[in-house]
Amino acid sequence: MGVQTGLERFIESPPKWILGCRLGLLSNPASVDRDFRHARELINLKMPGRLAALYSPQHGFFAEKQDNMIESEDMIDPILKIPVFSLYGQTRIPLKEMFDPIDVLIVDLQDVGTRVYTFIYTMSYCLEAAKKFGKKVVVLDRPNPVGGSVVEGNCLSSECNSFVGRFPIPMRHGMTMGELSLLFNNYYGTGCDLEIVKMKGWDRNMYFNDTGLPWIPPSPNLPTTMSAMVYPGQVLWEGTNVSEGRGTTQPFEIFGAPFIDTEKVLSDMGGGKLEGAILRCNVFEPTSNKWKGTLCRGFQIHITDPNKFNPYITSVKLLKSVCFHHKGEFEWKQPPYEYESKRLPIDLIIGDKEIRRRIEKNDDIDEIAGSWQDDLNEFIEISKMFHLYHS
Repeated sequence: MGVQTGLERFIESPPKWILGCRLGLLSNPASVDRDFRHARELINLKMPGRLAALYSPQHGFFAEKQDNMIESEDMIDPILKIPVFSLYGQTRIPLKEMFDPIDVLIVDLQDVGTRVYTFIYTMSYCLEAAKKFGKKVVVLDRPNPVGGSVVEGNCLSSECNSFVGRFPIPMRHGMTMGELSLLFNNYYGTGCDLEIVKMKGWDRNMYFNDTGLPWIPPSPNLPTTMSAMVYPGQVLWEGTNVSEGRGTTQPFEIFGAPFIDTEKVLSDMGGGKLEGAILRCNVFEPTSNKWKGTLCRGFQIHITDPNKFNPYITSVKLLKSVCFHHKGEFEWKQPPYEYESKRLPIDLIIGDKEIRRRIEKNDDIDEIAGSWQDDLNEFIEISKMFHLYHS
């Protein structure tokens, strides 16, 4: 049967205490069971009339919004005729009137295992609002698509806190939504009434393709499991004038710009043979976003062994190479980015200004990585306290 999600286990056997409660659901199109049935319809069938409100994260309830800082409006759900409150619109923090219709908030979101993916912070704000307004939260757990056994990258420094980083966790955090909710709630002190519905059959060594579950894009530019696999590193290009592949059919897998000298970059990257992947030269023309309608030269990352491929350090090396070889053409993207109007987007994404400065100075990557290892080891030990699954 493969992995059974928290949603499927919840529908199979809902806790008795919930049956008389008014329910809210934070979800998007990826909130489905293995037969592609959406959580709101399943919950409504199981507990007719109990769903009182829906909530949507970044990209909208239908995951229709393409890019950062494109807000979605509140609306009425066309199927259940109940309100849908946008948590990426006029506010990113739930207001009292948004939680007034409910007693329990159910969270069913597909995360992608990366610190900068905003769904985990929408969940964290919901935990804080639930504490403030006296509501309970139930998290229906889902797989981390990039696995739970590898943790990678520097931890967020406090000076880089933003909506793409609220807690000192590494870029590839190796935790599920349920585990992260426990970390936020119990370790970072939110203290709301929280319950997790665990998955059945998932272990930390699994990537999404091992689960037997259907991949529904949680956001428009993560169309495949492969795009999710490279995302913990390739998201760095969002902080530059290099296209991260938005406006193409393979965002994050491909990247480039009109000015990139692919031969120079290849020479820095060992000729294109990476640990667990191949770097293939590629030419593309985005139909939207950066360099729209302009020929871009760059690469596609082809993962050959996910157990050996480390997306974050790979993309840091690529970023350093592009930065070094294209002075005068390569640029850091300027604000605003995720509602931050002063700080550089790349600092918010990397999560540490000093790492950006060291990339600019062309410092040795192994030395840069060594500088974050102690913090990473500390996070690994803390995170183990909240692991719900084993290898």
